[in-house]
Amino acid sequence: MGEFFRTILIEPIFNLLIFLYGVIPGADIGFAIIALTILIKVALWPLMSKSLRSQKALQTLQPKIEELKEEHGEDREELAKAMMELYQKEQVNPLSSCLPVLIQLPILIALYRVLLGGFGAETLDMLYGFVPNPGSINHVFLGAIDLSQVSIYLAVLAGYFQFMQTRMLISKRPPKQVAGKGGAKDETMLASMNKSMLMFMPVITIVIGASLPAGLTLYWVTVNIVSILQQQFVFSRMRGDKKEEGEATAE
Repeated sequence: MGEFFRTILIEPIFNLLIFLYGVIPGADIGFAIIALTILIKVALWPLMSKSLRSQKALQTLQPKIEELKEEHGEDREELAKAMMELYQKEQVNPLSSCLPVLIQLPILIALYRVLLGGFGAETLDMLYGFVPNPGSINHVFLGAIDLSQVSIYLAVLAGYFQFMQTRMLISKRPPKQVAGKGGAKDETMLASMNKSMLMFMPVITIVIGASLPAGLTLYWVTVNIVSILQQQFVFSRMRGDKKEEGEATAE
């Protein structure tokens, strides 16, 4: 299985990275990593856009889901049935937000393995015959950051952009004030969890990034920046679609 994974994903990604290194002016592996990351994100764009739409739609439905929980109490069977009816009515598939992530996971693992493996003579043996062998790889990005070593600066940048990305994904809603019911408590707990995630994800990103070669951290920074742009685009389109639907209904 390991050899199959290497042949199908690791070697093609490595060869594409070295190809980009050869064609991008400056002979800087940092620019090749950025270009490769953008190409992968673009290839996965339709899947991730669908996932983002599903995540946002599920967040929008959260108040209605809380109402169903209050209505059916401990009756799990009726609650599950009511939630399925709600998903069908609103045309939301809760699994569609997870499937694209599962599909892209092997690709991201392969890219991680490529960057973690470095670019020594032994790794250049993986090059296909039609990909020119550069002989050696310049590890220094922008003439200042050695991508084969740890970079605290890139780790902090990765944490910052992770914070921005996570904040965009979290919906802000005031807790419901319903006397004698658990809605306010549930939504307060949800808000608390969102706040914890907002702080936890950047911190863990910095901690992990500060222990990895800077080439991997640069990849992480690029992923987060492209993800922020993608989220901004998708959410803007969703707001536009919702506005058009409202205007059509008013007419």
